[in-house]
Amino acid sequence: MVAPTSSPDTSTARHGPPDAVRVVGVVLALTAVIALMLFAFAAPAVNSGPHALKIGVAGPDQAVARIEAGLSGARPGAFAPQRYADAEALRSAIEHREVVGGLAVGPDGPAMYVAGAGGAPVAQVLTATAAGLSEAVGRPVPVRDVVPLPADDPAGAGLNSLALPLVLGGLVPAIALVRLFPRRVGLRVLGAVGFAVLAGLTLTAVLQFGFGSLTGNYWATAGALALGLAAVSLPLLGLESLFGLPGFGAGAVLMMFVGNPLSGFATTAAWLPQGWGTFGQLLPPGAAGTLVRSVAFFDGHGGGTAVLVLSAWVVAGLALCAASARRRTVAA
Repeated sequence: MVAPTSSPDTSTARHGPPDAVRVVGVVLALTAVIALMLFAFAAPAVNSGPHALKIGVAGPDQAVARIEAGLSGARPGAFAPQRYADAEALRSAIEHREVVGGLAVGPDGPAMYVAGAGGAPVAQVLTATAAGLSEAVGRPVPVRDVVPLPADDPAGAGLNSLALPLVLGGLVPAIALVRLFPRRVGLRVLGAVGFAVLAGLTLTAVLQFGFGSLTGNYWATAGALALGLAAVSLPLLGLESLFGLPGFGAGAVLMMFVGNPLSGFATTAAWLPQGWGTFGQLLPPGAAGTLVRSVAFFDGHGGGTAVLVLSAWVVAGLALCAASARRRTVAA
């Protein structure tokens, strides 16, 4: 009687590569993800700075021409001067967010006008430029803040810290609603809209009344923040409803690792490299940051395009959710 021979172990063939190989693959993949995350956040920061900043110049033609030449020589490519009739016209342009600041030459000499609430790095560069000009002309060049940050938060820390809560405020509710209502698209939409409204009111109250970081109309600022939150969460819900986890993952990566670092929340889009800042303003985090800043400090000036961008994302998210609901109705 011949003893039966044992068959070779085929569990490895059935179940894929050995565990050691899988561990190496996971480690390499996670390392690549971390490296990409670092690049996504570090690249805009490293390459940020004054690039064709729109600033106004006002005064006699000869004086303005000298200023423009001086700015071009001191910081090539940093500024894009625009002429205004006088200091009052320049102030109005700053308040309407047509320019980020400017220099006006009057009977008492030149004066630099900045908007601290428009972005601290930009105001700092203009202040440093005024200091350099003081040495050149042999007399102090005063710096006048047309739209300052609140006295309770002179560094703008409260507004700057809003970037991550805004993105997570769209991601986390979407995840929760997907898990709670896997087949109820309508309830997801209602939950996302309700959360956006309540969170907008709450976050604005904390920043404005708790920390004194905002000074604009409370209801308008809360509405701007709610629109931004909805513009993040509704597209994610729509993508998940139509394409499942891959769709949600792609949307989350776009919002977190592209939209967040390119939002210019702390610096404004004008501080980001050309092209990067423009693209960031087409995504919800960047548009929401611009709109909140405009409403909170500039009476809404400069926020029109941001409203259109955020509204388009909200409509796109609702359209995706509606398409998913209709497909499920037909399938049933």
